[in-house]
Amino acid sequence: MPDVEAIRNYLLGLQAEVCANLETIEDGQRFTQETWTYPQGGGGITRILANGAALEQGGVNFSHIKGPQLPAAATARRPELSGQSFEALGVSLVMHPQNPYVPTSHMNVRFFVAGKQDSAQTWWFGGGYDLTPYYPFKEDVVHWHRVAFDACKRFGDGVYPRFKKWCDEYFYLKHRKETRGVGGLFFDDLNDWDFDTCFEFLRSVGDSYIDAYLPILRKRKGLSYGEKERDWQLYRRGRYVEFNLVYDRGTLFGLQSGGRTESILMSLPPKVVWRYNYRPEAGSPEADLIDNYLVPRDWLDLESKVQTAKT
Repeated sequence: MPDVEAIRNYLLGLQAEVCANLETIEDGQRFTQETWTYPQGGGGITRILANGAALEQGGVNFSHIKGPQLPAAATARRPELSGQSFEALGVSLVMHPQNPYVPTSHMNVRFFVAGKQDSAQTWWFGGGYDLTPYYPFKEDVVHWHRVAFDACKRFGDGVYPRFKKWCDEYFYLKHRKETRGVGGLFFDDLNDWDFDTCFEFLRSVGDSYIDAYLPILRKRKGLSYGEKERDWQLYRRGRYVEFNLVYDRGTLFGLQSGGRTESILMSLPPKVVWRYNYRPEAGSPEADLIDNYLVPRDWLDLESKVQTAKT
């Protein structure tokens, strides 16, 4: 049987570690904490930092809930689990920066077990992280993907390419025909390996998030910007809202399961604008984001390196 208590302890530690690291770049601003209960069993801890020196709003959620029936968002890919009871644990976070030159980032790691305790149970892990820049720097995107690659490499040569591709496909706004950002990692229904290896992979991904994001945040948070850059940031945040409310399975799972609404929607930015039929000027930094970054790319140039090694 899976060691749920070990997963819970890891996730609580991850939440605390992420918050402590992010507080180091704030001017004394700290995350506030709120504990909540889930009506059907369990609950969670939500930690929020608002109006910080670097983060306009950042939220880090821990949840451990139980229920009599999996919501539709969890059974869409696995209809054989419909109607089964469940237990779910996870940490989910979203960071919305003040400075438009700092990307928004998202990370989630989670574990599910479904089925009656006195009969066969099904368990799986899921999660990943992705980066959503407004004014991208290629070196930052490469760094982000390099950390993701390193988190995966000891689990097999094909793990990073597989989960990088899954991320590109998952964080895609079909109605806009563009990716939400520059991707990263995404995986779900992970029970390909034994429990200990799957749990080790989850820890590798979760532990690498700060290594991926904090250097970018430190490097870019002090760059000068004006109203034009801020307006573009608020406009592009609209895409983030659209994805989370239309496509994101985590948001849908939380709402369908009767979870705490404030904690579920903490992923949304505090300020956002929409503008009808807006197009950035050709050749502008804003157009560069759309033309050169919001399309899937091999940021680490792995394919050419493989071909070079073969020859």
